[in-house]
Amino acid sequence: MGLGLMPMGLAFGLLVTHTGLPWWSAPMFSAVLYTGAFEFLLVPLVATGAPLVTVGLTALLVNGRHAFYALSFPLHRVHGRLAKVYSTFALSDEAYAMTTGSRADSWTSARIVSLQAFMHFYCVGGAATGALLGSLLPAGVTGLEFAMSALLVVLALDAVRDRREDLPTPLSALLAALIARLVFPDQMLLGAFVLFTAALLARHLAGRTRHRHV
Repeated sequence: MGLGLMPMGLAFGLLVTHTGLPWWSAPMFSAVLYTGAFEFLLVPLVATGAPLVTVGLTALLVNGRHAFYALSFPLHRVHGRLAKVYSTFALSDEAYAMTTGSRADSWTSARIVSLQAFMHFYCVGGAATGALLGSLLPAGVTGLEFAMSALLVVLALDAVRDRREDLPTPLSALLAALIARLVFPDQMLLGAFVLFTAALLARHLAGRTRHRHV
């Protein structure tokens, strides 16, 4: 997982450097914000002096998915107030994918929090390295921008294998993404989440109705 996060950090560090921001902005953004995709969107917003309202609205639209993650993330197995606060802050796509599978059912509080801390460290370290090397590397390094997509695809395949009996869920997610890509190309992520949530609610209501009739 760390090897998958490092290229993302490197790409972010390069983006920060080539945008003209100071190199320390990259590790600072990754350490304080730690929001993945929004970090990449934040760089041009900061560079152009975008209004705080625009920055806040963008953050809400991009990071709104974390509200869904919180519904099933095993925060109840994290002990200690500080540990819970950090675990909530460090709830990333990768942490969610690794801690909600059946293999993580027996993981301790220390293992969950340390996993999140290592992921956080890899992102910050990658961002710092990319920023420091920014002056030595060309602006467009082919392949770095696909590292995160490839990592999430692998995590999705693992989740499907872990829940083979529930194929309608990943198929609904794929269909929601395709429809959002065609209908809402500028807001694909938000559109896909809304469509996927609607599909899950429809399945839930249909299941309850069927259960009553039985």
